[in-house]
Amino acid sequence: MNLIKEAIDVFIEGEEWNKAKRVAKELEPRYEDYVDQKYKEHLKNQGKVDSLVGVDVMAALDMYADRGQWEKCLETASKQNFKILQKYVALYATQLIKEEEAPKALQLYVQHGAPPNPQNFNIYKRLFLDLINFPDTDGPESYRMWADLRNFLLQLCENMSRSAEANSPAHENFEQMLLIAHYYATRSASKGVVQLVSLPAKLSVSLLRHTELVPADKAFYEAGLACRAVGWENMAFIFLNHCLDLCDAFDEGTLEALDHSDFLDTDIPFEVPVPTKLCVTDAQREQIRDWVLMVSMDNRLEQVLPRDERNSYEASLVAANTGLRSLPCVLTDKIEFSSAGNVANKKDWNSFLLATKSTYSPECQDVLKFISKWCGGLPASGFSFH
Repeated sequence: MNLIKEAIDVFIEGEEWNKAKRVAKELEPRYEDYVDQKYKEHLKNQGKVDSLVGVDVMAALDMYADRGQWEKCLETASKQNFKILQKYVALYATQLIKEEEAPKALQLYVQHGAPPNPQNFNIYKRLFLDLINFPDTDGPESYRMWADLRNFLLQLCENMSRSAEANSPAHENFEQMLLIAHYYATRSASKGVVQLVSLPAKLSVSLLRHTELVPADKAFYEAGLACRAVGWENMAFIFLNHCLDLCDAFDEGTLEALDHSDFLDTDIPFEVPVPTKLCVTDAQREQIRDWVLMVSMDNRLEQVLPRDERNSYEASLVAANTGLRSLPCVLTDKIEFSSAGNVANKKDWNSFLLATKSTYSPECQDVLKFISKWCGGLPASGFSFH
């Protein structure tokens, strides 16, 4: 018995793997696993990952990952099964997020799908938050990124609705992220179209409703600038002034002393997460501070948000007097035409359709295509206006 083991070891030492395997198989089969293990160790030590794939694919995948050969890793994993592929997609996405490469991580899930695995939820949320925190991404050049995030989240939510996670708190959170990503994408698309000059402002104002997820300083800064650009100076003043208050409160280390009196009887959240860092730069703060001071000195604006026929803030879904909640518009997050629980504001919707037809904007066409998929059709196929 010992002679057989010694003979096998001699062949292993000389890298005569076929001979070692044959001796074990013919004379002492219990040594076959021993030879296999030694061969795997040899391939690992020599870095011969491609050869290791045929012997121990999981060990080979781990080696590809450890060596940062992610393209080879995912290509090999894709030939196994979906579960194995998604394990390594998640590992690579986690690494990319740590390296502040969220757009690349997003592309992984665009390419390989969005499984509703609870162990992936933290990755998905971190991916969303990192992208939302990116600076200077509200222009038309950022449309593709927001559209990819929107499409990824739609696929995730559809997958969750068919899984054990359907209607769970996590599902509801991702539905909110989907809505936000859709508004970001629509805002970027409309910024490239002259006929839709007010739509980015309406979307920026609507996003203030979602500051539990959207960084509050960024949301108020973008809403203020967008309102100022279309001449809504009352709103611009209120939003930019609050942005400055948020930034100053962050410098002091607490948001508890913030004045929310401008937003009473609205659905803009008072309690928002304390950020680890601000999105608004010092230079941007100084620019808006100068404008706010100038407007204050002119004393020509009334510091009151506009109200509608409900006697409520016009962008609020909740009526101040009755507490009745309206459904958000699928285009601007305002109020309202409906189909299968989805609604759209007639004036904004018609303006968007006309602008898309007259400009042939591929981004706006893509927005309509997405809405059709998301809502199960467009107005012509079953929507009714209110």
